[in-house]
Amino acid sequence: MRFKLYIEYEGTRYSGWQIQKNAKSIQGKILEAAEKIFGKIKIELKGSGRTDAGVHALCQVAHLDVDTMLAPEIIRIKLNDELPFDINILEVEKVNQKFHARHDAKLRSYIYQISTRRTAFGKPFVWWIKDKLDFDKMNKAAKLLIGMHDFVSFSDKDEEEKSTKVFVEDIQLKKENDLILIRIIASHFLWKMVRRIVGVLVEIGRGKLNENDVKKFLETKSNEPAKFTAPPSGLFLEKVIYENEKLSNDFSALIKIYSFTKKQTKNS
Repeated sequence: MRFKLYIEYEGTRYSGWQIQKNAKSIQGKILEAAEKIFGKIKIELKGSGRTDAGVHALCQVAHLDVDTMLAPEIIRIKLNDELPFDINILEVEKVNQKFHARHDAKLRSYIYQISTRRTAFGKPFVWWIKDKLDFDKMNKAAKLLIGMHDFVSFSDKDEEEKSTKVFVEDIQLKKENDLILIRIIASHFLWKMVRRIVGVLVEIGRGKLNENDVKKFLETKSNEPAKFTAPPSGLFLEKVIYENEKLSNDFSALIKIYSFTKKQTKNS
């Protein structure tokens, strides 16, 4: 039987989603929990895609193959009983055996959080930037990245990727009190692509890069964006979008959970 899992996690303590030797991963922890529940029968768990070390997920999607008579809700409860505090199964549903969490995904969205003030509580979830950022310049430059482009300058070499061309559906920037939120929606993402896009936009906000630099990075392979890679702490896999699903333009889900900025304080 195949089950679709909706998963949230705080990635701070993990090497990422994918199982790795001698490293703690989200996929590995869920498989460990499943083995405790189902015993030694064959179990497979496939995610919609990888997230890097330290990156979080509001709603990662995976499919679980296991021969069981347990109802989806019972599976959810039992998995959560075995999982550590920073991984939570939001929902489990039975799906057709042909469903594939990765191959059937149409779009994926990530949100990056930048804090414009020092915070005692939000450090694991933001990139705190002391410098004043020009939001309008960042927003304008981000639009240049929309569409089909070669993002080789924004990624590290990955043997699993056959092409560095990616279709970016949209990039949205929003100010929310002391937060700058950057949402990127695309067909898929290359290794470190989102964090390097964010890093370049921040340099534009600082006034150290401009729109022409963005055009140059898209037209010619450059190692320069690697110097500006944003830390993983502020990055969230927001949603994986499948056939007949839509993504809301509302940022409220993220803001509601991590809005440590509601109480205004003096920047320091």
